[in-house]
Amino acid sequence: MPEKFWDPTKGEIRTDALLKSYAELERRLGRPRAGDVPGSPDDYRINLESPLLHDDPDMPAIRGRLHAAGFTNEQAQLVYDLAAERLEPLVAELAAVSEAERETERLVQRFGGAEPWQQVSRQLSAWGRKALPAPVFDALCTSYEGVVAMHRMMVNEEPALVQDGATMASPVSEAGLKVLMRDPRYWRDHDPAVVAQVREGFRALYPE
Repeated sequence: MPEKFWDPTKGEIRTDALLKSYAELERRLGRPRAGDVPGSPDDYRINLESPLLHDDPDMPAIRGRLHAAGFTNEQAQLVYDLAAERLEPLVAELAAVSEAERETERLVQRFGGAEPWQQVSRQLSAWGRKALPAPVFDALCTSYEGVVAMHRMMVNEEPALVQDGATMASPVSEAGLKVLMRDPRYWRDHDPAVVAQVREGFRALYPE
């Protein structure tokens, strides 16, 4: 026994010194240290910088598995950091795809259905690539509002050739087709003859 715990005068253990030393040892050993495995899954102290990982209902189960595997707090933190690093770009990509699908559905509804929208889409593509700088065209194509604005520019670029609902006779031209697209028979009534005239006109002007 160490001398500090033995009283040679009384021939007995110095219980006060022993208890004091034990209390100090317990205090030191009980203090969390870097590299220690937490006492329970709830004792992990994880810094969740990514909003994707906040309020995750599977968090207790994940921490339980990390604890069962003997992960320290630092190792568990690394797992969450790597998850956020990989998940954030993936979620952003999925969100962009979902948003593009919603924008396309809005355009389909605006132009009266899938087939009319496909026709308008081809017309916009042909006109936009010819009339607009490439960066402007690409930017407008990325949103519903941009496509609608581009369609408005295409339709309103030339003076009207329609008076009192009658189309003036003219050779096939981009200006004439744009005016025809402003005819209610095209955009409102979807008259098959008018729609076909516009489609064939653009096909003649911009063969694929």
